[in-house]
Amino acid sequence: MAKVTLKTLADMKLSGEKFTSLTAYDSTFSNLASSNGVEVILVGDSLGNVVQGQNSTVPVTVEDMCYHTRCVASAAGDAMVMADLPFASYATEEQALMNAAQLMRAGAEIIKIEGEGWLPPIVTRLKQQGIPVCVHMGLTPQFVNVLGGYRVQGREEEKANNMIRAAMDLQEAGAAMLLLECVPADLAREITKAVSIPVIGIGAGVDTDAQVLVVYDMLNLTAGRKPKFVKNYITDGETPQQAVANYVAEVKAGTFPAEEHIFQ
Repeated sequence: MAKVTLKTLADMKLSGEKFTSLTAYDSTFSNLASSNGVEVILVGDSLGNVVQGQNSTVPVTVEDMCYHTRCVASAAGDAMVMADLPFASYATEEQALMNAAQLMRAGAEIIKIEGEGWLPPIVTRLKQQGIPVCVHMGLTPQFVNVLGGYRVQGREEEKANNMIRAAMDLQEAGAAMLLLECVPADLAREITKAVSIPVIGIGAGVDTDAQVLVVYDMLNLTAGRKPKFVKNYITDGETPQQAVANYVAEVKAGTFPAEEHIFQ
């Protein structure tokens, strides 16, 4: 696999070839993903839940994200490294620029932020300073206390229409990618068609340009009830390497997510 860039992903969307992403937090899982065909490794603030044992992503700091980004970048190979700006670290353009710059210096190649209509000025400012941005829409875990829990977003017609408009506005502002979490499959399909930038989905149906899962989830390493959109890829005795390769193959073939992983 040649080095994955934004142009690589844009060309894949244009040609109709799907790409894959996994969330990882250290060099071991970063190497597992990159050496088995994953194009984008996301250093997610979900490390608050998965690594730190917190109840949400809210306690995660910029310093935490920089540490884990350095770990992941050290073994990412040709994969692109995307890193989350954590809770309340991008409330203003200046704050976003300062904190995003720290993540880029730690090894990130694109920054992910959560939100919709209020983000275009921040997206534009970061792009002007050489920092590509992926915007996370739908279920945004940093806003769980406002949303009233982890619930599917965009089922109401007004909310769905607002999300489509926001996606187009964010593209116009300079967003390089979008990530849709826990939205109905038909809405994700509409947004993916409405924009020319790549769209990654998680719990957003099969018609997005890419899929992402937390590597711990798809390897069945997390305890408790799994989200509807998670598939366990290690049920039949596969090695972790085989499991990741099977995930990549299924995403590219369009067989994951299947009907049981999709919100209607």
